[in-house]
Formats: sequence, structure tokens, C-alpha cells
Amino acid sequence: MKLTSPEFENGGAIPEKFTCDGDNINPTLDIAGIPPEARSLVLIFDDPGSEKGIWIHWIVYDIPVMSRIQKNSVPGKQGMNDFGRMEYGGPCPHTGTHQYRFKAYALDAEIGLGLGANIAEVEYAMVRHIIDRDILMGVYQNKAEREAAASVR
Repeated sequence: MKLTSPEFENGGAIPEKFTCDGDNINPTLDIAGIPPEARSLVLIFDDPGSEKGIWIHWIVYDIPVMSRIQKNSVPGKQGMNDFGRMEYGGPCPHTGTHQYRFKAYALDAEIGLGLGANIAEVEYAMVRHIIDRDILMGVYQNKAEREAAASVR
């Protein structure tokens, strides 16, 4: 399975549009090579370098098997992110450049949780059902720091 985005390259900068400095919407994500036995997908978007540990920006589960998740969409049931909301929360680092991970999982079943499950509940429910996975990494530095750095040059 391969997770990519037409919006940014793996390891590249996430465009401002998809962050708290922009429209704060999810980017388009393409998922190639989904195993034929897959029955659902899970998507977890996080910041492993947050000052508070791994920060969960978005959880979507029981996603029907699809090869494209459109930008600004909700393809399945949304879980509770670490902002305390059931929605996409774009990159929003306080300082520095952070790495962000879009993690896609193909499962052999739906996990069947209700809306608003937290990360622990989702991971527990899916752990025995994962048949494939991939990670798309992007980086982002907040707008104020980027502009300050540019003005020094």
C-alpha cells in the first residue's frame, strides 16, 4: 500500500492552505495498492514532535475502501482529536518546524466504534485487523516564524 498526496511530496512542506495558518482543511490523499481483502480504512494524522508528546490532529475510521480521500472531506467516522474536536486540525506548531504523519491503515473489517472515539480506543479496536499500512510525512513551520526568517534574509 502506498499513501501519497498531490498537494505535497513525502517529506516536503505541507502547503499553508492545509494548516491553522490557512484554510485548515485536509489535503487530498491517494492510497494505491490497497489489498483486495481490505474492508475498511483508518486514517490518523499526528505530530510526533509535539511538546506534549504525540499530538493527534485527526482520526477517521470505518472509511469505505477508496483510492482517494478528497481535500476538505470527511470520508468516515471521525474520532476525537487532541484539540477536543471531531474534525481535522491542521498543522499548527508553536515554534520550530514539526514533522507530521498521515498514517493510513487497511483493515480486514470495520472497527464499528461510534463517533468520537479517542486514539486509544481506535488503536485497540483495529490492532488485530491491520493487513497493510503506510505513512506520508510532511513538515510545517508556523507562518510568523517563516515570515520573520524571511525578513532577516
